[in-house]
Amino acid sequence: MSVYDKLKELNISLPPVSTPAAAYVPFVRTGNLVFLSGHVAKKDGKAWVGQLGKTMNTEEGKAAARAVAIDLMGTLQAAVGDLTRVTRIVKVLGLVNSSPDFTEHHLVTNGASELLGQVFGDKGAHARSAFGVAQIPMGACVEIELIAEVS
Repeated sequence: MSVYDKLKELNISLPPVSTPAAAYVPFVRTGNLVFLSGHVAKKDGKAWVGQLGKTMNTEEGKAAARAVAIDLMGTLQAAVGDLTRVTRIVKVLGLVNSSPDFTEHHLVTNGASELLGQVFGDKGAHARSAFGVAQIPMGACVEIELIAEVS
């Protein structure tokens, strides 16, 4: 099943690239690698504000990370023109706005990792880091960046 068939099956339509909130570009391609800048979780078009372990639980954070993955795929499509050109999702870095005692950053970030695996199949299996941080721009609950290899 193609990437686009899988997106259709999951009832996902990819958004356009978001305008950067500061002095950076949404992606950079060098050789066969595409580096996507961090994308914050959004809900109803605005930053999805919250802090895991304080105002949000793990399942809500996982849903936010899944939403970020959809935005990332929209940016990746803009960067390469066609998601079928993705040969590998190489690395995902998840930043989770969390209270000091929250320890499920890895489970929150699974929201993005699992969706990338569903959409890209074996090409979606990636290396990953997940960190808890004191704050994310605009108070967002999750920020994720991604590196992909393309043909």
